[in-house]
Amino acid sequence: MDRYADKNVVITGGTGGIGLATAHRLVAGGARVLVTGRNAEALQAARDALGARAIAVQSDTASVADIDELAARAQTEFDALDLVFVNAGITRWIPFADVDVDRYEEIFAVNAKGAYFTVQKLAPLLRRGGAVVLTTSVTDVLGFPLTSVYAASKAAVRSMTRSFARELLDRGVRVNAVSPGVIDTDVLVKAASQEASDQVKRQVAETNPMKRIGRPEEVAAAVCFLAFEATYTTGAELAIDGGSTQL
Repeated sequence: MDRYADKNVVITGGTGGIGLATAHRLVAGGARVLVTGRNAEALQAARDALGARAIAVQSDTASVADIDELAARAQTEFDALDLVFVNAGITRWIPFADVDVDRYEEIFAVNAKGAYFTVQKLAPLLRRGGAVVLTTSVTDVLGFPLTSVYAASKAAVRSMTRSFARELLDRGVRVNAVSPGVIDTDVLVKAASQEASDQVKRQVAETNPMKRIGRPEEVAAAVCFLAFEATYTTGAELAIDGGSTQL
């Protein structure tokens, strides 16, 4: 119960999937956690599920003004932080030929710009010995159809992870990334249809070295490892993908 006692954590995109699973793990271990999201119903559901040790804040990662407000709220609630988990992101499955400027800018605004300024605004609140963990994707090293913009935005986050890690060394803050493969969340359904997402899951399970897709709880365990146990690791990207990028 007290594994993460006295730890203060901010998780962007924390109302579902990997973010919510990570929040559950941390709250169960005694941490206080602030999660963000854009959907009011999902925020209320997260409040109800996580209980009194959690705070749910409406915040749009694509808005720098919202990120400024988030940093101010985090400082008010916690004074200092032990972990910032930069998990908010969007997926759009679009053929390369059909990508327009609006879709391109939408994806980069959330996945790249949002990640960048979230770290910039919240890093000053991290204690010495604190950590940043960012969510990248196996698409930053593998070529998948329909994901050209998404993959590029996640490759940008992978690059940021290294740069942030170097810049925050003197402050005693480690910066790493988790790189999930296909995980059993509602992201696939949001990005495509239920039928298409089920087909992707079946295909991934068939071709994955471990013959299955991942669970959000498995990524959450990796986030907590990088945040609190991997004390001699910074600038790294940990693949949580059943071996798909390694074997």
